Amino acid sequence: MFKRLIAYVDSIEARDPAPRSRWEVLLYPGLWAVAFHRVAHWLFEGRLYFLARVVNHLARFLTGIDIHPGATIGKHLFLEHGFITIGETAEIGDNVTIYPCATLGGTNPTNGVGGKRHPTLQDNVIVGSGAQILGPITVGQRARIGANAVVTEDVPEGATMVGVKARSTLVAAETWQREFIPYGTPCTEPCSDAAELVGAGAARLAALEGEVAALRAELAALRAAREGAPAPATRVKRTGV
Repeated sequence: MFKRLIAYVDSIEARDPAPRSRWEVLLYPGLWAVAFHRVAHWLFEGRLYFLARVVNHLARFLTGIDIHPGATIGKHLFLEHGFITIGETAEIGDNVTIYPCATLGGTNPTNGVGGKRHPTLQDNVIVGSGAQILGPITVGQRARIGANAVVTEDVPEGATMVGVKARSTLVAAETWQREFIPYGTPCTEPCSDAAELVGAGAARLAALEGEVAALRAELAALRAAREGAPAPATRVKRTGV
């Protein structure tokens, strides 16, 4: 058990540059929320629903994170800060990262039948701040959900979803860089070194300057051609008496 805890803490530290030691990670509300949920889920599976809810409400009071006791959570879930809601039939795989104010919400069937109502997040998914993933949909492995995206349909493996209603940016899985994109939102150089950023910026600036020079030359040629061409004939409109 101690080795599993150390592995869990190390997995969080690998995804968060803020902590200076493992002891800091042990104070994270997300870690405690998951710990409380393990107890609540064990009680829930034992049909001790009331006690499970008591643990759930205590965890929400202490951490600001609401995880229904019925939710199924895999290994190394990283809940970054609070105000996260995870519904009863949600299923979360391994090494998933969820940022603040995200919701794994469910549908509200008018026939009163419960069933599978919440999303399934497969392994290595990243959910950005404020994202809303709604209904019994599946988010494929290594998918990224951008900040404030609203997802209501299945997400392919490795896709990056942005917007309301969320759409894929068509970023292929093999293009994600250095495995982890903070907040699940793609950018050109998510984790590049400063030197790389300076070099890339200089290359872009040179390309833009070249395009501007070409446009200026084209404009000058058009002006010269226009000035050298004869003036168009003026058509006289005749009027009858």
